[in-house]
Amino acid sequence: MNPAIVAVDDDPQVLAAVSRDIRSRYGADYRVVRAGSGAEALEATNGVLARGGTVAAFVSDQRMPEMTGTEFLDAAKDIFPEAKKVLLTAYADTEAAIQAINAVGLDHYLMKPWDPPEDSLYPVLDDLLDDWQATRPRTFDGIRIVDSRWSSAAYAIKDFLARNQIPYQFLDIEKEEEGASMVEAAGAELPAVFMPDGTTLSGPDLREVADAAGLQTTATTPHFDLIVLGAGPAGLAAGVYGGSEGLSTLVLEKAAVGGQAGTSSRIENYLGFPQGISGGDLARRAFTQAKKFGTE
Repeated sequence: MNPAIVAVDDDPQVLAAVSRDIRSRYGADYRVVRAGSGAEALEATNGVLARGGTVAAFVSDQRMPEMTGTEFLDAAKDIFPEAKKVLLTAYADTEAAIQAINAVGLDHYLMKPWDPPEDSLYPVLDDLLDDWQATRPRTFDGIRIVDSRWSSAAYAIKDFLARNQIPYQFLDIEKEEEGASMVEAAGAELPAVFMPDGTTLSGPDLREVADAAGLQTTATTPHFDLIVLGAGPAGLAAGVYGGSEGLSTLVLEKAAVGGQAGTSSRIENYLGFPQGISGGDLARRAFTQAKKFGTE
C-alpha cells in the first residue's frame, strides 16, 4: 500500500485542484486522500492507520469552519507524528501560519493560489517528501560489515558510510554467528563488507568501498571551468552557483559531503530554516541541488 498524502480544504474547487496537482506529480508513489473538513480528514487519517497504512504529508487549508487547518494539523500529528505538514493560506492568514511553525511543527506554509504548481507547490513537496522518505523506517537490505567491534579498520568504514548517509549494518564477528558464517562462506579477510548485489569486499580500503557503494570517485571529463576544494556548506554553495551559471563544475571532497557541518545534529543559524536543520539533511539537500545543475 502506497503512503498517503492527505489534502484538506472546505472549498470543493480548491480541493479538486490541489488533489489533481498532487496526483499528477506523485500519483505513482502516493495515494491522495481528499477531505472537505478537518473532522473528515481526521476520520480518513484514522482509517489509513487502521488499515496498516501511513501518511507522508498533510496539505491543509487554514481558514475552514469548525476546525481550522492549524487545529487539524495539531490533532493529525498525534496520529502520524513523522508526516510532513503544509498549510495553505491566504495573505490575511500569514500570521497564523507563522505561529503554526512553533505550535504544530509546521514544515511549510504556501500562499494561495499556487499556480503553476511547478513553481511553488512541487518544489515544496519534492523537498518534504524526500526528507520523509530519508527518515522512513524500512526493512534493511543494504551494506553489511563484519569484523570485531574493536577494529579500527571497520570503524573507518562505518564512519565513512555514515557521513555519506549510506545505511549499513554492522555484525560483531565475536558475538554474532551470522557474521562469522558469512565471512567463512566467502573466505574473506576482515573487515569483510557484503554489498546488496552479492559482491564481497575483503579488507577493502575506503576507495573500494566508495566505488562499490556507487559514490562518484572519478570525474567524467578531464577539464572543468570551476573546481571547488571541499564539500562543506560553502563548497556545496559554490558548486550550486557555478552549475547554475552554466559552468562545468567539479567539487572535490576526500571524506563526505557536508564536511564537518554534516556531522552536526542541529544547525539553527542557517538562513531559511527557522526550526533548524541537521547537518546531514543540509548536506543532502545541497548535494541534490548541486546535481540538479550538473555539478559533479
